[in-house]
Amino acid sequence: MGTLVSYATDKGVATLTLTDPPVNAYTYEMFKELDTNILEARFDTDVHVIVVTGHGEKYFCAGANVNMLKEADDSFKYYFTLHANETLLRLENTPKLVIAAVNGHCVGGGLDIALACDLRIARNGPLQIGFPEVNLGLLPLTGGTQRLPRLVGKGRAIELIVEGEYLTAERAFEVGLLHKVWTTETHEAFMRQVLDYAHEFCPPRRAAMAVGNLKRAIQSGAEVGLGEGLALERELLQGLFRSHDAKEGLATFAHKKKPVFRGR
Repeated sequence: MGTLVSYATDKGVATLTLTDPPVNAYTYEMFKELDTNILEARFDTDVHVIVVTGHGEKYFCAGANVNMLKEADDSFKYYFTLHANETLLRLENTPKLVIAAVNGHCVGGGLDIALACDLRIARNGPLQIGFPEVNLGLLPLTGGTQRLPRLVGKGRAIELIVEGEYLTAERAFEVGLLHKVWTTETHEAFMRQVLDYAHEFCPPRRAAMAVGNLKRAIQSGAEVGLGEGLALERELLQGLFRSHDAKEGLATFAHKKKPVFRGR
């Protein structure tokens, strides 16, 4: 794959690594590669979980490349943010569980990327998390004003964005930005722990289709009325009833045996 987003698979887990040291700031070129990698993982039937992380130990992602924005004209900036939004929506809409492995500082557009993932796990340490865009006279570029209030409520989201301050991992966990904060001795140990966790949602241990469709039901259903959400849930459930894994799960439950899922 490309050089700005590396792509690797390990027993059903695809890891997408933002790679532009030292801070992994993103450009249009990086987001084109991210978009391509998301599609690669989506179409690969052997991939059941996607992990998004940053290269190295210091930064998950520092957001959009400020020098690129400073030099670009207004038309480019508009289409850049439009494509970035479309890319993160593609990640969010992919019916596979997406985990952000927050290995370092996660600020601005980097936090936008993390918020488009289903679960966010950070390595405890001196990392910073937050939206500093107000200090540049801007809003978050890639969905922060929309995803953050859906996650923590309007009042808390306004507070976090207008103050423009960085949170520690522990504080980000307390306000609901992170699902887990793990203390590990090394970056390698953190990533191994994240991959071990991701593998828990892969066959044969877990019915990956059910996990992916559960994600779809919640991500899409939360944006529509209750009636439409229930209709989506029924349609997704009907598809799962036809799957091997649902038949396996029901049959083994009836016989008090452990199911062996195939992700099919």
